[in-house]
Amino acid sequence: MNIQIAVLCDAATESGGKLNLLGAFDAIYTPQPPTAQQPAVHAQCSIALRMTFNNVEEGAHKLRLNFVDEDGKFIMPSIDLPIQIAVPSDAHFVTRNFIVNIQQLKFEKAGLYSIDIALDGRQEASIPLLIKYLDALKGAGAE
Repeated sequence: MNIQIAVLCDAATESGGKLNLLGAFDAIYTPQPPTAQQPAVHAQCSIALRMTFNNVEEGAHKLRLNFVDEDGKFIMPSIDLPIQIAVPSDAHFVTRNFIVNIQQLKFEKAGLYSIDIALDGRQEASIPLLIKYLDALKGAGAE
């Protein structure tokens, strides 16, 4: 198994086996510090994955996505995707695209988050996401 693409983006679609991405990002900037009472809310985003599998990986698998903060606390329930891999007899590998749309994602604090990607219980990749309060940038000399 090879993860070709693992990204958080504004939107993703699949057409004819092609994975189409719009607005890949790794940071969200907030105008006020997020708190439990007033979390930063990201209206809509997508997790997009493109993975290849070879013939020895045929069969049933479980793909799990965990969205966690820097302390490992889940910010939403795990996403479990059962997948079945079958490589055509005339091919050496098969490519699968996975798109998970998320609505109203809430962040109660600024800091580092990640989407951890596991296949059959083994972590394979991680997508980082930084939630940054804008005033903290101005204080650091960024404009």
